[in-house]
Amino acid sequence: MKNILVLMAHPKLEHSRVIANLLDAISGLDNVQITDLYERYPDFNIDVQHEQEALFGADIIIWMHPLYWYAAPPLLKQWMDLVLEYNWAYGHNGIYLKGKYLFNAISTGGSPDAYSEKGHHGYPLKEFLLPYKQTASLCNMIYLPPFHVAGTHNISVHNLQKEANDFKSLILHLRDKKELESLMKLNFLNDFNQ
Repeated sequence: MKNILVLMAHPKLEHSRVIANLLDAISGLDNVQITDLYERYPDFNIDVQHEQEALFGADIIIWMHPLYWYAAPPLLKQWMDLVLEYNWAYGHNGIYLKGKYLFNAISTGGSPDAYSEKGHHGYPLKEFLLPYKQTASLCNMIYLPPFHVAGTHNISVHNLQKEANDFKSLILHLRDKKELESLMKLNFLNDFNQ
């Protein structure tokens, strides 16, 4: 089994329906460690060594967050700035993340159609995630497509439960399967079992 590290950054988790339900769906799974960054670091004083040790032990890393102003909430950015150090995560001696898998599990208030060239935001969602993909590349990681739950303000209870169940199935698949490269061909990891 692979070890999965979920780094969740939601500054208002108590108001979240989507991220909270995704977390509930995978809580307690073997080999899945969940870190609530806002709970652990309310003062933004990140323990770099602790975080690097957690990364070192993970095979798959998930950055779970709502998309705020086309980016992750500020604590995840702070985490990236401090934890992904030169000559640890990247650079000549930066070998500790090499070959690990990484993806974003995100929620957006806008619909999937809003994230298209003709939609409200003018670009596909994947274009807003390019900094994360490039970060993975710089760290010699394998970036997988995102898991995306859209329309969070209007999502029905039924659809939210379906997304949570799909996320749990995805996590179990990632944890238990040896070959994951086929997932890179998908637009979104939500489609992995179709």
